[in-house]
Amino acid sequence: MRARFDGLLARLLEKTVDVSKERLITLVVFGSGARGTATPESDAGVLPRATPLPRRRMNRIAELAEVKARLAPDLDRMAPEGIHTDLSPIFKIPEEVLAGSPLFLDAVFDVRVPSDRDRFFARFLANVAERPRRLGARRIVQGDRWYWPDSRPGEVFEL
Repeated sequence: MRARFDGLLARLLEKTVDVSKERLITLVVFGSGARGTATPESDAGVLPRATPLPRRRMNRIAELAEVKARLAPDLDRMAPEGIHTDLSPIFKIPEEVLAGSPLFLDAVFDVRVPSDRDRFFARFLANVAERPRRLGARRIVQGDRWYWPDSRPGEVFEL
């Protein structure tokens, strides 16, 4: 399964570059596909960063429609094998990335960055990883699940 998913991620990068051309700055894959634990029902969590990027979410999703259309034959070839993967995009402009998200805390551990032209995301993740270390926070992994035991309900902390 891992080899099939890796091949799909390579084609995802290729199709994203074909559509975005020089606008693509960063492409991040997160979740089970990045961890190497994808199952036949896993989606491919992707975070593309291009410039310019439409401000409205629906316009950002429409931009990925062409990538999905070009990737469709690859996805269709996997379906008879019982693999039903789809893309789950999260679009962010640099300012939105810098504003933070709980997604990025887990991305420190479960991410692949096949394209990061200006190393923006690599630098960002290095900063995100440093904050929990400084706070002494730890991520406890149990099988394919994990949790952060050092926080309490309602507690606010900044990454």
